[in-house]
Amino acid sequence: MTLEQKVRRVEELFGQLEKETAQFQQKSGLGCVSGCGKCCNYPHIEASPLEFLPWAFHLFLKGEAETTLDALGGNQNPTCFLFAPLSVVNQGHCGTYPYRGLICRLFGFAATRDKYGSLRLATCKIIKEGQAEQYRSVSEAIAQGLYVPVFTDYYMQLKQIDHLLGNKMMPVNKALKMALEEVLQYYTYRPIPDAGKWCV
Repeated sequence: MTLEQKVRRVEELFGQLEKETAQFQQKSGLGCVSGCGKCCNYPHIEASPLEFLPWAFHLFLKGEAETTLDALGGNQNPTCFLFAPLSVVNQGHCGTYPYRGLICRLFGFAATRDKYGSLRLATCKIIKEGQAEQYRSVSEAIAQGLYVPVFTDYYMQLKQIDHLLGNKMMPVNKALKMALEEVLQYYTYRPIPDAGKWCV
C-alpha cells in the first residue's frame, strides 16, 4: 500500500468516527467546555504515528514537514506540540484540529471496556462533574444499549491500515515526529504527489 493510500484510509476512518461521535453527542447531550483544552494539556498522552500520518502528509505537501520536524526536535515540553494553550488573545485549542489524532477524536465521546466487558464512557473530570446528571443518564443508556464508539474497535481498524505504525504507542510528540519522518523518508526517492489532488 502506498503512503497516499494509507493517508486516505486513515482519513476515511476518521470520517466514519466523526459521524459516529456527532450522533453520540446529539443523543447524549454531552459536550466539551468551549476553549477548555485541559485534556490536550495533559503531559502523558500516548498515540501512534499512524494516526498523525495525514497531518504529516499535509505538512509535507505545504513544504513545512522539515521545519516542523526541526521544531519538534528542539521541543522539550511533554504536552502535545500541536496544542495552542490559553493566552490573552485566544482560548486553548488544537493548532491543527482537522488533522488531530485518533486519541483526540475518541476521548470524551467514546468508551472503553472494563474487566467484565462492560462499556464505560472515557471522558474527563470536567464533563463528569460539570454535566454530572447528564453523564449518569448517558452511562445508564450505554449500559442499556445506546451506541457509543469504542476505543479498541477504532484502534484495531487503524492497525489494519498499517500494523507496524498503528501498533507503536508512544508519547504524542514522539508519534508526531515519527509520522513526519515516515513521510519524509518515503518521498526521499519518490516523486512528490500533486498537492492539487489533496485538500490542503
